[in-house]
This record gives sequence, structure tokens and C-alpha cells, in this order.
Amino acid sequence: MYQFQVSAYTQVGESIALVGSAPELGLWDITKCVHLRTSGDRYPLWWTDTEIDIQPSLESDERQRVEYKYVRLDAKGRGRWEALGANRWVPINPDEQSGTIIVDDGAFGYLQPYPFGYIQEPAVTIPLPFEPEGLKIVVIGSSVALGHKAWLLKGWVWLLAQALQQKYGHKLVNVSEVGANVSRTIARFGAVITKEKPDIVIIALSLGNEGLAYCPPHERRAIQRRFESGLLSLVKMTRALGARPILGGVYPNGDYSPEHHWLLLETHKRMLDWGVPVLDWLATLDNGQGRWLSRTSFDPAHPNTIGHRLMYQAIDLSLFQINKDELAKEKQRSKQPNEIPIYLDNAGFYISACIEEKRLRISNPSKYSYTIAPYWQELQTGLQSKAGLIPGIYITKNAQKGILPFFAVQKDGRIATTVNIPPDADLEYSAAFNLFAPNNSQILFYDGHLGILQKDERHLWVINESDNEYNIQPMWQEVRKALKAMPSGVYEDPLHPDAPFRTMMIGNDGLESRVKLPPQSAVLFQYQCKLSDINRVGIIPLGDRCAVRMMLYKMEYDGPAFPFDLTRTTNIADIADMIESHFYDMWNPAFLHYNLDAGRIYHSKWAGLSFAHEVEDTDDPTGDMSPVHERMRVRYTARSQRFWYTILNCDKVLFVRTGISDRGGVIDLVNKLEKQCQGKPFHLLLLSPQASDEFSNLPNVLHYNVEFNPDRMYDDLGHWMYCTEVMRGILESLGVSSKNLFWCPPNPHK
Repeated sequence: MYQFQVSAYTQVGESIALVGSAPELGLWDITKCVHLRTSGDRYPLWWTDTEIDIQPSLESDERQRVEYKYVRLDAKGRGRWEALGANRWVPINPDEQSGTIIVDDGAFGYLQPYPFGYIQEPAVTIPLPFEPEGLKIVVIGSSVALGHKAWLLKGWVWLLAQALQQKYGHKLVNVSEVGANVSRTIARFGAVITKEKPDIVIIALSLGNEGLAYCPPHERRAIQRRFESGLLSLVKMTRALGARPILGGVYPNGDYSPEHHWLLLETHKRMLDWGVPVLDWLATLDNGQGRWLSRTSFDPAHPNTIGHRLMYQAIDLSLFQINKDELAKEKQRSKQPNEIPIYLDNAGFYISACIEEKRLRISNPSKYSYTIAPYWQELQTGLQSKAGLIPGIYITKNAQKGILPFFAVQKDGRIATTVNIPPDADLEYSAAFNLFAPNNSQILFYDGHLGILQKDERHLWVINESDNEYNIQPMWQEVRKALKAMPSGVYEDPLHPDAPFRTMMIGNDGLESRVKLPPQSAVLFQYQCKLSDINRVGIIPLGDRCAVRMMLYKMEYDGPAFPFDLTRTTNIADIADMIESHFYDMWNPAFLHYNLDAGRIYHSKWAGLSFAHEVEDTDDPTGDMSPVHERMRVRYTARSQRFWYTILNCDKVLFVRTGISDRGGVIDLVNKLEKQCQGKPFHLLLLSPQASDEFSNLPNVLHYNVEFNPDRMYDDLGHWMYCTEVMRGILESLGVSSKNLFWCPPNPHK
């Protein structure tokens, strides 16, 4: 008995029918077709309402099959065939029919090279005979391991079970689950594997179920790393049971791109280096671009019966030719300490490695300090030949102040970082790779070099695997948004609490501060306090030129631009007027005039205002200013929003202005700033080459007799750096540093 189903999108009045080569399917007469039905909750799925009893032909003794196609019927009953060319088909074998076979034909118009069907209510299966000398093999995987899209679910695992029982007398148990990924498999491992007491565990998962094919590009590396570290966690869990792990290799996906293919090959290559047998399916099924070889897949995620057969044929059955006594000895060894000595000297300095757990222990009971360095040849040779370290960052779990809590391992297994080991130190370093496993942390961001992982609600790992310093800041949109997952607050490096750019401020919109990570490093950030517990200072330049912006840039205190950052505003009264009017008319085309000789845009309402960075090489400012006007509208609307957002959300505002000012103009500006700040504390910092006496006794006003000329800074980098250090000293005297600087997001809420 058969029931058919297909996914088909239809218009009002249309329906789907089935017609084929058997009498029960109308003998290709469309007027005798079998009609399918659908429902609102299952559409676009269409299915036959009744079971169809298709009988084998008496004219042939060969394995038989019935061919058919679907047709789309309009309201008048006129039919349109789903496709020209080859037909769909199903095998007719009464011996296989212990129940109704549901024939799942995928999508209308997409004809499969091999059908997929499964028994609706399979009869109770009789277990294969289990020989006393045979082994117990458990497969834990996803829908492909369950045989999905193979006819009657007789996929590669079913074929392997038959072969292993016949050849070695082994028993195979399949505990795979549809949709399983590494997180789900780790979570259910103890419940479904431990009770089976297996000798061998085959772990058969896919990058596809991790979401690799459809995730945003910036998340692909994180998914890859989570998958790989999750597999190694499952390997470790298997060995803890005393069982031997075997990994099912990665395989294609019909929706992979060339970049997906590159990641697939990279993961495959790494798996081969783990010292675990790998069932290599990629060489058999990959079309060279990460997608399925022609005629081997049912849909993007699953092989068909042909593909399953190829997966089985790629398995080397000799992997399972294992003596039970040999396996028992292996299990016994797994219960013993598995540390391998790497180095020992007369003073007792000792290094050992645990290969399976990717861990290195360093013990120094002597009264001397040791320095592990790339040039320590004897130690490095021992590490290369014995330790089995994987490339990447290693982290100590018992970090102490004064001891580097991490080191980097090169591809050849050598330690690339200099690490000082003081007397009486006993340190254990583990691969940061293990942190990426789903049961150890949540990956918030990973791009192949920078990893940000949430350990728990109060701790955050930031790992830099690159050879360069990483500059993490709120302008980095993916990172800023990723950190929204952490509770709001201030996070610091407890080992270096006073280091600049080691304070991570996280608000409702994610990252709100700049953080710098040394090359090949790992830093654990720990929650310190609420954002409201620190006094965050927002720095807003008020002209008269771009000098403040330039110095903040060199100090790495610069964020997205504010309205006066890239303008010339020689008249302080204009500044006061623009702020009071909420920048209305600042970028109004009616007041903007381009001067060809000066190469600047001048403002006719505020004569002291001009713009030098708005006209681009492709513009024609003398013929058509509309592109420039539109660009300025977008830029300055955003800059003005940041201005008001900063005033509203920081705890204290520091307005900074360079250039000569007059006392009356300063008083007017301060009065208008006070009105806009609405009680929020603020200061106006004036930096100009004039006597400070002119501004004495003015509330909220600070003056320094200095000159910061941007033209000279541009011409002389040394002078630019000198000015920057002067500016840094002024800010430090006011209590402003990277630890309390307010960072405005590039696109704040209106």
C-alpha cells in the first residue's frame, strides 16, 4: 500500500493530481488521475487521501517499478504536467511492505533520481543476531544517520549494520535524532549513549544542521568553530565511557557557496589531524564546489538512496575489525592518568601534556624563575614530538597576577609566546579551542581571528588568535550587537585593572567602549559594576576646526563624528546659535554656496561656518549640487542625533573648543549649553593661545593657553603627536580616560 505526497504552490481554483503507468494510477490517462488534497495548516503539502494498493505486474519476474508524474489541474480540470523528460518512480516489492509506504516526492517539478519513502507504522523489527564475540557499536547523529531520504530509511547506517553483523558479528544501535546538532547531541549523550555501554561510538553530525548554509557571512566562522569544538567534546565524552570514538566526516550541502566549501575543506582537514578515525565522505560526494555530486541528493541537506550507498561504500570496514581483548585493554588504559612527560630538569622544573584533553601542565617547585621562549630548543622539540598541541591560544585556569595567563602555539606545535614561570608556580594551560564547545560557553562573535565568548552572566572571554593587536570598538556593528547578549554593566580585566582600553562597557545597545587586545592573547573580562556606578564623560568638540577630532583620533578616543568635527566655525556666536536652534538650517541647501576658488561650501546664515570635506571627486558642484546636498543631509542628520544622544545618555559632558574666543561669546555659549543640558553637569573646555584671565570666574568654563593648529599637525606628524600628548594630559587632569569615556553608537535611537 502506498500514499503519495508532494509540496506544490497553487493558485485559487487549482489542484494537484497524480497519474502513472499502473492501473491504480490511471495508466497515464489524465482523466483517470488520482486527486490529492491539502489543508490550511499543511499547505503547500498535497497528499493522497487514501492508500493505493499497487500490484506488481505478472509479466516480469525482475525487480519492478511504477512510473508516474504529478499534474496541476485548473478550475476546469485541464492539466499541466510538472516536467518534461524522465518520470518519477517507486519500486514495487511486496516483500518490503510491512505497512503503508509514505512516498515523499519533495517539491512539484523537481524530479528525484531516486525516490524516498518510509513505512508509516513500521512493524516491530527483530534485532540482528548478536554474537558473543561481537562488539556493540552505537551511532549518534542527525537525520542523515537515521537514513532520511533513502528508500525505506535504509541509509548508510542500515547498510553498515548489515555488513558488520555478517562480517564480524557486531551489533549496531542507532540513537540518532532528526535535526540534531552538536549542542543537542552533547545534551542527550549521557541519556542515550551511557546506558548502551558501547564499545564504539560513531559521531555523525553535519555543519548543515549548525546553520552554516543560511547564516549571515560574519557568523560562519563561529558556527564552524562551535561545530569542531563540539565534536572534540563528544570524542572526549566517548573516551570517558571507555569506548572508541569514530567521527562521521563532513559532507556537502546543495546550498553551499565557494566560501562554504572552503570552510568545509578546512574542517575536514582539521578533523583528520585529531587522531580519531574519520569516515571520509567528502571525497566521494563533493562535486568540487561543496555541493552534492550529480544524482546523489534528494534535497540540499540530504543524500538520496544512491548517495547513502556511496557513503556506506566509502567506509573502511577494517576499522571495526577489533579484538575484544585489545579493546578491553584500551578501556583500562583510558581510566589511568594519561599525562605524558615532556620535560624535567635537575631542579624539578616539570612539564607534562594530556594529548586527549589538549592540556599542558607546568610545575616549578624550584627557587628559580624559568622563561619559556621560542628559542628554548630542547623544550620546543619535546613539545613538537610528544605534546600533540593544536595551533591556537592556550589559557591557564588558575591565573595569577604577574604570570602571563595565556600562550600561543604555532602550527608546528611550538610555543610562540614568551612566558615567565616564577618559583612555586603550578599552572595548567588548556586550549582555548575547548571554550568554543556548546557546553563550555556561548559564542557571541568569531571571525576566524577574534573570538568573544560568554562564559556566564558575569564573565566574558575575548580571544585574539591573530598576530596583530585587535581594536574592538562600537563602530564595529557585528561586535557591538553581539555583546547585547551580556547583561549591561562594566567589565574589566581583573589581572590588569589599570591597563588602558581593558574596560568593557556594555549597555542596552551592546558595546559602548573601545577595547584593545594584544596579539595572540586571551583576556577574561569580569563584571565589576552597573554603568550607573561610574561617571561616564561624553566629549563633544565644538570647533573651531578639526584639531580636537585629530587629537582624539591619535589617542584612540574618537568615535563617530559630531556636527562640528569636520567643519570650520570661526565665530563662537554661530556655535551658540546652531545649538540653540537644534542645528536647524545647518545643512539647508538654501544657505549653502560652493566657492570654486576656495574649494569650500560656505553658509550664508552663519558666516563663520564652512565645509571642506563634503564635495567628492565625482561631484560637479558648479553644475549640480543636489548629490552634495543629499549627502550632507544624511551625514549631518546622523551627527546631530549623536550630539543630542550623547548629552542625554552620558553622565557628564565635556564640550571642547579650540580657537580664539571672547568672554561675551563664551558666556552666551555657556548659557545656551546649560539650557540644553537641562541640569546635567558639563564643562566647556577652551584651548586657545590667549590669557586665561579673560575667562576667569566663569562657571563651567576651563581654559588652557595652548595652540592646536591642524594645518601644522598635518604637515608635521611629530608635532601632531606632541599636541596629542598635551591633550591627553589635560583630559587626565580632568579625570577622563578610556575607563570612563562615553562612546556614542554610530546610529543611536532618535
